[in-house]
Amino acid sequence: MWLEAHDAAHVQATKVNDTLVTTGGREARADELITDLPARSWRRLSVGAGAHGPREYDWARMPIRIGWQAGRGLWMLARRSITDPAEIAYYVCYGPRRSTLLDLSWIAGSRWRIEEYFQQAKNEAGMDQYQVRSWRAWYAHITLSMLAHAWLAVSRSLVTKGEPVSPRRT
Repeated sequence: MWLEAHDAAHVQATKVNDTLVTTGGREARADELITDLPARSWRRLSVGAGAHGPREYDWARMPIRIGWQAGRGLWMLARRSITDPAEIAYYVCYGPRRSTLLDLSWIAGSRWRIEEYFQQAKNEAGMDQYQVRSWRAWYAHITLSMLAHAWLAVSRSLVTKGEPVSPRRT
């Protein structure tokens, strides 16, 4: 609700047993709301490339809550596994009213890209080699690790293009 009050668009994971309010004012758990959706509500979408090909899932959304702000919308989004349809993840989404199912699913799927980036930073820049003693020290360590990882990524791309890594002087 804080994000909505500050008009910050978001896609946030929620629990299967979270109670949500429908546009009709009825309260129900996330899994109950999804069960009520007709089969035609589900669309198979890819939300990016994975290690073993496209990350494809079946996605559905439904509007929730009454009293939307002008030009804004609020939805519950569900991601269902193709191989195991009983495996469903739930999200609460807030953003521009014109947001499509593809927009919302793409944003929900961006989590994997962020996790991959963090894993690379842990492996290549020592991001996980620090024991937290204070927030300020942790923040400085993480910032330096992420900066080092960004430099390594840019350097790697320049090397593959055949360009020098050091800054050019004119």
